[in-house]
Order: sequence, then C-alpha cells, then structure tokens
Amino acid sequence: MKTTKLTRWALCAAFLAALSLVGCEQLDPYSIDAPSDLQSRIDSIAAAKASIDTGDTTYLNIATAIVGPEDNSAGWWAYFSDYFTIPANKLLHLEFVNHGTGVNNWNNWNLAVANEIADRDADGYAEYFVLRSDAYGWGGGMVDEGYVYDGAMITQNYPDTDGDGDIWNDFRTTMQGASVTLEVDHSATGNVFVTATALGTNGVELVQTYQQPVSATADITAFLICDGSYFEMKKAYLIPSKVTVVEDVNPVSIVVDGAPAFVELGNEDFWGNATATVTYADGSSAQVDTADISFNVIPDMTTLGEKTVVLAYSKTKQGAYTEAVSTFYTLEVTNSVQSLEVTTLPNITTYYFYNSDSIIFNNAGIAVTATYSDGTTGVLPNETLQFGKIPAAEGAQSAVISYVGATSTVTTTCPLTLVKGIGQVGATDFSTAWWTAFSDDYTVASGSSKTIIMYCYSNGLANWNSPSTILRKADMTENAVVRMDNFGWGTGYATATLTNDWNWDAFTSNISGSRVAITVTNNGDNTADILYTVTYANGETHFQKYAGITVDSSDLNCALVLEGAYLVIVE
Repeated sequence: MKTTKLTRWALCAAFLAALSLVGCEQLDPYSIDAPSDLQSRIDSIAAAKASIDTGDTTYLNIATAIVGPEDNSAGWWAYFSDYFTIPANKLLHLEFVNHGTGVNNWNNWNLAVANEIADRDADGYAEYFVLRSDAYGWGGGMVDEGYVYDGAMITQNYPDTDGDGDIWNDFRTTMQGASVTLEVDHSATGNVFVTATALGTNGVELVQTYQQPVSATADITAFLICDGSYFEMKKAYLIPSKVTVVEDVNPVSIVVDGAPAFVELGNEDFWGNATATVTYADGSSAQVDTADISFNVIPDMTTLGEKTVVLAYSKTKQGAYTEAVSTFYTLEVTNSVQSLEVTTLPNITTYYFYNSDSIIFNNAGIAVTATYSDGTTGVLPNETLQFGKIPAAEGAQSAVISYVGATSTVTTTCPLTLVKGIGQVGATDFSTAWWTAFSDDYTVASGSSKTIIMYCYSNGLANWNSPSTILRKADMTENAVVRMDNFGWGTGYATATLTNDWNWDAFTSNISGSRVAITVTNNGDNTADILYTVTYANGETHFQKYAGITVDSSDLNCALVLEGAYLVIVE
C-alpha cells in the first residue's frame, strides 16, 4: 500500500512539473499530445456542470453568449437568445448587458413569453406576450386560448433625470451598456410575473414589471429578441417561484360592448352577442362569463319601445363574492323588418383584385334602411346586419346584405365595381403574418426613382396593417425597413429624417381601400428616400417620407411586405 501511494505521488509530481515546463517560453517546441476533440469534451463537461441542480438553484447553460450582431444591425425578429424553459412554480433569472443603437426606445432588449413548444417555427407554437424594455408590449396566439395580454399591467419607474420633461431620452441613455436582471416568475397560481431591473453605467436604476395569466401547469418558454440591439449573456438559472399566493382584488367597473341596438318584437334575446368586461382595482381587466352576471332589470320584450337593461357583477379577480359593480344599456323593441334598402353607398365602391379569392366587403360609410311591418323606416346599425363577400370577377358585382329577424331573413344588395390589377401581395382574407409575404424585388439604379402604385386593403386593427418597404442589396442584405406609419429599423435607418402629415386618430380606420404610391429614390450618394403618397377612399390625401436612409447606391433594391392586409398592385 505504501509503495502504491508513493508511486502515485511521484507520477503526479512529474506531471505537474511537465505542466510547469510547458509554460516556459524556452520550451515552445514541446506540446501535449491531446485528443483532437479535447475542447468539445471540456465544453460538454462545463455544460453538464452548469446544469447541475444545487437544491433551490438550477444553473442553465448559455449556448449563445452574444445575442445579435455587435454593431447593433439586428433587424426585428431576426436574432434571438437561447430558449429558456420555465416549469410551473419556477422563476427564471437572467443577467445580461444590454447594448443598442440609442436611436429608438425599442432598440434594447425585448422579451417573448410563449407556450411550452420551444420552437418558433413548430406547429402549435404561440406567444403569451412580447414585452419591450420601453414599457410596451402586445399579446400573441395564446390570447385565443383565454390568456389575455393587458398593457395596463405594465409599471415602470423611469425618471426624467435631466428635467426636460421627456423621460425617454434619459431612458435611451441609461440603457446603453446597462446591466439587466430579468426575472420571469411562472407562479403555480396560473400567472407570470416579469420584473426587469436595468442598472445604467450612469448609476440610474430602471425597473419595469408586468403580469398576466398563463398556464398553471404547462411549461412556458422565454427568450430575448434583438431590434437594433445586442446582449452579452452572463447568467441564467431557475429558482423556486416567489409567488405562491396572488393578492385578490375587487372589481371597480363593468362595461358592455356589442349589445343589440334594437330587437324585433317576438325576439326575447336582449343580450345577443354582447360581452361584458370588468376592470379590477389593480388596473387589469377581463371579459367575464354571462353566467356570472346578474340582470337586475330585465326588459319587457313583449311591447314596443325603448327598454333598459341593468346588470351587475359581484366577484373578485380570484372569484370570491364581493360588493357588486353595475351598469346599464338601452335597446329598442321594434316591429318586424319587411325589407331593406341601401340608402347611402359605402366609402369603397370600387375594389381592385388579382387573386380568385372572394373579397371581404368593407361596410364603412354604408347606410341600410329597414322598412318595418307598420310602414315606418329606420337605419339599421351595421352590427345587426350580415355582409356577404364579393365575387372576384372584373366588372359590375354586388355584395349581399342580410338581416336575420325573429321570423324571417330579409336581404338586399350593394352594387360594386371590380378592377383587376397586375399583382397581389398578401392573402385576401387578411391572414398574412408579418414577414411571410413579399412583392418582387425592384431594382433602383443610382440617380433614379422607382414608383409602385397599389391599393391597400386592411383588417383595420392597427396602424401597421399597411404596406412596409424594404431597402436591400441584391444578395438580400437589408439597409432598412420602413412602414407607412412613421416607423422603421435597420442599419441605414439611423440616418433617416421622418416627416408626415397624418391624422393619427383617423389613420387606422382609413387604411383599407387607400390608393398608395410608394416612390423609392436612389440619390446616388449612398442615401435613398422613400415617399408614401396615400389617397383614402374618401378622397383625403396624406404623405409619409423618409429622407437620407443610408444604402449602397451601386446596389439598391426595394420590395414590399405587410401583415394583416393585402396589396393589389396596379402599376
């Protein structure tokens, strides 16, 4: 036994001596004959060690240490961190250094929280929400499963450090090189709680929080997204959730949307397709089940005239009974509808088309008058009518308009004209997702301009459901992407000057049916301009201009992209 120990000691001593000699400059020719896959073995061991569960803390391996190009050239939805899976009752803790262009508020970290399918391209993948560092966000596909995004739940403490009345210039400064701690707490209560703390190199601390419902049992997935930004990932680990009980809150108000404006005599359904939304003391809101609503005043639907419906809701956010909140609405009980007539044509009477899919009718501006059984007349609210689709065929066409009454269905038609274009971008049913449908590439030679004329049809849900223009090289290297609504990104966008004359209160509602002329000008000095000239269906005109976008004038192409809309190109 002694001999064995001494032999082992001697071998170890010799090995250590060899290591020390190899470190000497005079012995550079000498080397260790190591396996060719030594580094991969070391990495594998390090990864296994990093993922060891040390009781309350499970350290996670970070495969992507630098997320996004270090020149902040990352376009939106192009560069991502690793996926981090968060089981129920666990909290994900991330630490990283944030870098961005400093040009826009959103050129910093962005967080996506999705369902358990940790693959953005896989079937069934859906986001609960996307949260930006500038106290902004939106919901994803999980909204359809009842997990509603609520921007009112975002809080932030962002200060006006320079006292100029603008917190955002200070925010952009603080975020450059800020050390960020991001906690995503997947509580077993069925909620996720996000806390983001950024400590700037200037000593300013910024804190943002958000919370919303998620699955109480299924895993959730979190990952970071670049947008004119990049991140140096430092730490990632899981610890037990900090939230075991959610403080309950009382309702403070209730509103009803979509209640019928009138009901025919003989129909006793005074609720129809209405929805009730309750707002709670913490600022959140939720649509509630009609089974939980008390109707305190039920109208007499057997007589004509105006009726009042009074309703109340008396549950806390967690479902306990409490003091009720109430509201009311009115409706008209009328005689039965005998006939319909279009008395005012809609704003859009000429549609441009290219594909063979039937076209969704836009009823904005239309007035449909009903004649009742007693000979009286009145304009029907559009929400009480059903509007058929338009056949995709050139020339005179019509859309069928129906009213489903208590005893019969009455119809009429609206005359329309269809004109065929030369191309289309996007699906006619407005189902096109972002960055999935593109026009052809158009070459714009140095010192020249290219104008593309189109008609835009939109779902009308948001400003960005309108055309965007991509500037890029022939090899698809992007310079910039700019939207019709005064927004853009990309390496060349930082030098752009933006001007427009939009009335933002009317922008979204007027996108559909607009004639849009987009002119891209290659100035020949490695800059380009983009001009949107827009004529609404009602004849009103507006413009959006981007001047001085940095490009390569010797290699400039443009293309169109969109979401929730489609374009019919006519010239």
